[in-house]
Amino acid sequence: MLLKNKIIHEAQKLFSLNGFLSTGINDIINAAGTSKGGFYNHFSSKEDLFFAVLAGSQSIWREKVLDSIDEINSPTEKIIKILHNYRDRYLKDAENFPGGCIFITFSVEFDDTNPHLMREVNQGFDGFKRMLTRLLDEAIDLGEISASNNPETVAGMLFTGMLGSSVLYGVAKDNYTLDLSIDSLVEFICQISNKQMEEYSA
Repeated sequence: MLLKNKIIHEAQKLFSLNGFLSTGINDIINAAGTSKGGFYNHFSSKEDLFFAVLAGSQSIWREKVLDSIDEINSPTEKIIKILHNYRDRYLKDAENFPGGCIFITFSVEFDDTNPHLMREVNQGFDGFKRMLTRLLDEAIDLGEISASNNPETVAGMLFTGMLGSSVLYGVAKDNYTLDLSIDSLVEFICQISNKQMEEYSA
């Protein structure tokens, strides 16, 4: 692994476990097995590294959470696949995110202290909510979900539920509770769906 990529990977793990603010450059240097010179050859500052970690984490998120959804025609089933991927492929990815969802960690610590970094994290959150809303719009247009459901409201409920699952899992690392939390969101989608969704419901 190239040194730059190793620094990003080790910082990503440390940020996931301890947060950006509580992780020092020396912690990253030690984890990556390099020196200050090796670090500063690739990054001008810890904040510069943050943007590299954020971009890399977003890339992993897309790879994990959106895996195989292009192979699914039904927007309702795409949402369920996203929920399962989020749980099984992303949140349980201890190699990249041993502390749980890195975006949750960032959002908690940046809320008041680093608004310019928080804006970067929020862009990803907003993009995901728009994706969910778009899929729900398509499901309503196709008659898969009743038009009495507001896409933005349902997307907000799903997003909040996923964040709550992330927080609980980050604290306890309890697979049973995580499975139950995501299963409840899948069950909710099945309940508002006009499709035959028995195979997905708990």
